[in-house]
Amino acid sequence: MLALVIQTSFKTTMTQNNKLHKQLELTHEQTSPLFRIMSIQNKDEPHRRHFENNICAFHIGNGFILSVAHNLKTEATLFKSIDNTIYLTDIFPFLNAEQAHMFESCYPLEMSNQRRYATITNPTDFQTIINLLKQINFDTRWVTLMERSICKTHLVIQFKNNLFYNSPELTSHFNHTSYFEESTIHRHTFLVEVALVEAFYNEDIALYKIINTPQAVIDAMPSLEIDYSILDDNQEDYYCLQSSPTSEIGKLLNKAQIEGFTEHFAIFQERIGGNYNLEGLRYLIKGYFRFGSSGAPYVVYNAKTNTFKVNAVQSEACPIQLSINNQRDGNFQYVNAIATPLQVIQERLEKHINTV
Repeated sequence: MLALVIQTSFKTTMTQNNKLHKQLELTHEQTSPLFRIMSIQNKDEPHRRHFENNICAFHIGNGFILSVAHNLKTEATLFKSIDNTIYLTDIFPFLNAEQAHMFESCYPLEMSNQRRYATITNPTDFQTIINLLKQINFDTRWVTLMERSICKTHLVIQFKNNLFYNSPELTSHFNHTSYFEESTIHRHTFLVEVALVEAFYNEDIALYKIINTPQAVIDAMPSLEIDYSILDDNQEDYYCLQSSPTSEIGKLLNKAQIEGFTEHFAIFQERIGGNYNLEGLRYLIKGYFRFGSSGAPYVVYNAKTNTFKVNAVQSEACPIQLSINNQRDGNFQYVNAIATPLQVIQERLEKHINTV
């Protein structure tokens, strides 16, 4: 009897240690599958490079990346540069002489590459250009800027040292346009290009694929397998992997609780393409969620296989929130969230990832 108790206790301790090891792997820079996706303008010109549209994303293997879709339809309002052909075709014909003069003074043409770069210094001119673009209904949604190569989308991968996953060989695949040191935060940043494969707008999930990147680089990047199960509300090993509360560099793994299920419906306000619905099955989640955690994976631990698998994607903050004095700014007590189970896009997702 004593031997059985000792054996059971030993197994329990081993299971706990195995789980802890896997938990720590999820937050370590060398083993975490969590990254950031950002839209980069003037990516190949470091002195003009500009990062925006920051969102959580995670690798599900073979270069496929999942995130949310709602940020794709938001408007950038301005761009940092634009090809002169686009200007002459889609902007200039709709401006009067005074407006054209204003635009061209804020975006002078660089003859060497036939591109117009923003040189706006007067705050009033910022709003004037924004109003002009809205007036002529020029599409500055991020998805459109991506499609027109006004910006390019990249994973942002950061390490404390200057090697990509501690490999000189892998690091050699990066150059001055895809690697740089950020001395102020003691990090080395690598950029890996991705392209949008499909946006599942109703479910608020976006699928990307790594492009223009050697397979060896892709293979070195940690990833999560998918658990397509619809889980019940008694999960003890359910977690959210997101950016830490005050940093986009650090990672936070916190326990999450499925509190219930909702047949969700919300209207996404979309000025240019028209409003669309966010709808379908969602988990109602209780846990800690920082603002800006959209796109974070919910992972479930399996003790038998000693693995974490992704089960859902953080979509929205729940409309019903806990609050302190009704203050959102600086209030880290907002704990309710809505997550999309990956089961709802399983068939469509597998058509992409199983045909490679």
